[in-house]
Amino acid sequence: MRFMVILKGEAQGEAPSEELVDAMIKYNEELVKAGILLAAEGLFDSSRGARVVTAGGRKSVIDGPFTEAKELIAGFYLIQVRSLAEAVEWAKRCPVEVAIRGTDREAVVEIRQVAEADEVPTFTEEQVAAERRIREQLSGGA
Repeated sequence: MRFMVILKGEAQGEAPSEELVDAMIKYNEELVKAGILLAAEGLFDSSRGARVVTAGGRKSVIDGPFTEAKELIAGFYLIQVRSLAEAVEWAKRCPVEVAIRGTDREAVVEIRQVAEADEVPTFTEEQVAAERRIREQLSGGA
């Protein structure tokens, strides 16, 4: 099972501290050593981003920064483990406390299972096959 581990909140324009970078590198190395890490990235704060909002048949663009910092994604991991319980155990080990030490901020790590095409009941056989072809192309297959 694949899970996305989402790190919520953002640094609000601050670069990560050396201590935080060291802690995250150590955590990343543990995930690699365990053989479960598929991808991991940190994100710049929302001042470097934008949102495309669709409503009433129209699309509009809203430039960052965005104010609701607790709901923003600061980074993510994509891991492959046997269960949600195992994903939770790994997420609990993520050193997010280093990012909020000495502040009144909260660190939230959200875990979401990746929806595999063959597990989504509304996908047709053709749609499942199309998703498989796309994934093979991405991984350098066909």
